[in-house]
Amino acid sequence: MSWWVYLLQCGDGTLYCGIALDVEARLKLHQEGKGAKYTRGRGPLELRYQEVCDGKAEALRRERQIKRMTRAAKFRLCGP
Repeated sequence: MSWWVYLLQCGDGTLYCGIALDVEARLKLHQEGKGAKYTRGRGPLELRYQEVCDGKAEALRRERQIKRMTRAAKFRLCGP
């Protein structure tokens, strides 16, 4: 199983970074208000970026790297 790191754009324009085994299932949980506390009430949520990692440890390291990026760098990562 591959772990993924992902970025969601919230309805208020903010970005949320997380990790998951199944990004689509995790996005559904976020949309149902059962995901991270941060994303609750910030819909609609849009998946902007996802990156496969070799394992959970790598996904956690990459998530930490992304969270330390500036807002502008995160949006560059997401692309157009």
